[in-house]
Amino acid sequence: MEKTNALRILDKRKIKYEIIKYTYDPENLNVAKIAEANNMDVAMIYKTLVAKGDKTGILVAVVPGDAALDLKALAKASRNKKIALIPVKEIQGITGYIRGGCSPLGMKKSFPVYIDEAVTKHDLVYVNAGQRGLLFGLEPSDLQAVSRAEILPISKALDE
Repeated sequence: MEKTNALRILDKRKIKYEIIKYTYDPENLNVAKIAEANNMDVAMIYKTLVAKGDKTGILVAVVPGDAALDLKALAKASRNKKIALIPVKEIQGITGYIRGGCSPLGMKKSFPVYIDEAVTKHDLVYVNAGQRGLLFGLEPSDLQAVSRAEILPISKALDE
């Protein structure tokens, strides 16, 4: 396996992590499917979403797989009035990553990162390693430290 930018950052910082490989299905990016296929709790797999605030510009949100990003909460947390997700066609140009392979670590530029507060309920969480079909698991405190993230309530139930 070739190391991704995200994994190189973890190695450089000597942060312990584990790798999970999964079958990537471009037609179904459902985190629950990934969790089920790997006998994992979907709440431990975190999605990386890239958004743009009307005042602060690009930012990164990391939310549990069993929740949705709350745009209003993220706007408030990031001191913006409005937040919108980046269109899929713009993700690679902004981050260097493709849809389904976006990691909160190792983007082209350093953007503010916000992680949902549910992360504190887990001993280990998994995020994308910067490549489709590859996750890394690490302690939430290590994820926060290496991404320089703020931990705030930025998610809501999927059906809200």
